[in-house]
Amino acid sequence: MRKLCCIAIFLALLPARTYSQEDTQAKSGSPFSQAKFVPDISLILDCSFVHRNLSNEQFDNLSIPGVARWMEPLHAQKGFNLNYGEITFYSVVDPYFELFAVCHLSEHAFHLEEAYWMTKKFPLGFQLKAGKFLSSFGRINDQHCHYWDFANRPLVYGAMFGEDGLSEIGARLTWVAPLDMYALLGMEVLQGDNEGSFGRQGLQDSQGTVSVSSIDGPSLLVAYLKSSVDVGDASVLAGVSGGRGTTRRDDGFSLGDQNGRAFSGETEIYACDVTVKYPLDAIRYVSVQAEYLWRNTDGTLYLREVGQPVTRPASTEHLSGFYAQAVLKANLRWRMGLRCDLLRTDEGVMKELGLGGAENLPRISGMIEFNPTEFSRIRLQYNYDRTRYDFADGVPIKITMHELILQVNLAIGAHGAHPF
Repeated sequence: MRKLCCIAIFLALLPARTYSQEDTQAKSGSPFSQAKFVPDISLILDCSFVHRNLSNEQFDNLSIPGVARWMEPLHAQKGFNLNYGEITFYSVVDPYFELFAVCHLSEHAFHLEEAYWMTKKFPLGFQLKAGKFLSSFGRINDQHCHYWDFANRPLVYGAMFGEDGLSEIGARLTWVAPLDMYALLGMEVLQGDNEGSFGRQGLQDSQGTVSVSSIDGPSLLVAYLKSSVDVGDASVLAGVSGGRGTTRRDDGFSLGDQNGRAFSGETEIYACDVTVKYPLDAIRYVSVQAEYLWRNTDGTLYLREVGQPVTRPASTEHLSGFYAQAVLKANLRWRMGLRCDLLRTDEGVMKELGLGGAENLPRISGMIEFNPTEFSRIRLQYNYDRTRYDFADGVPIKITMHELILQVNLAIGAHGAHPF
């Protein structure tokens, strides 16, 4: 009887064991398995709670003199903010190409932030990239929001390129030099639609006295050199970047506004950056980073005043700024940092707005963050901001803004490693 029971148990377990082996084989070795064709997919969610000493209406009416008006989409409202959801897709297409896409989700919008392909086997250290992508101009322009060391982008980047940074449709060619040290030379040919500093749209006066045609095809060229060396235990990354493109601005001019104005010309932007990262041990480090950007715009203004013909004075504007930051990773879970932003305005623009002349506009930020795991971040940041003016009553008034941001960032799925 005991032998019969043992045989019955053995027979009952045999089919289950056979199925498990077949299932494992199907997952790992079957040529018909679809798992190997599924791209890496990740979702990142960012939300925050904001407190500032201004109402939402007061904050929305502020602007920075000489800067094309932009509203930072992150942490924009007092109270709770759903800043974005970011869905990424990545896969190797074949031995020759990789494909990458990033989709941004907000409460009321969906847009494609990046979608591009890159080559894998170009000879002699070359690589080609094409599609819609964040330009590699400067140090942080091509970094996504969740990779920043602080809750918002450096002020000079928002002033130069607007809320989305320099994100364009175009092509990029890079070359890594065959040297003992890392040296990358890159060039990008871009459409030039960025509203912060460039633009391709034509201008048309309703009376036909002014006609500036639109630009078909690419109108922005970007080039950069990036290098990295080790100095003792410290890693040093430095770079220089430059961009030149056509600029079109239209502030109600083509719509027939009585006091409309427009601009047509060219813009040059240059940047230099340096990052030093010093490891204290296998976990802790100190990172110091600084970057300076300078912009020059030359062209023709088109001004309309009530009862007067359109005037066309020549115009030259300068805008520059930098940020410097230091970040300490104190242990496995905690980081803290301090950042100083500074903008230098154009003297002519400031006088035109009824202000004394060129001015330095500062912002200071401090942050402390806790990372429970590599997939989650809780950050508290304070901003002291003296960069904005209120022009609501016709008399410019400089506003001091105090801002406190509690940010939570979470990630799920397969997400590639970020560069140094």
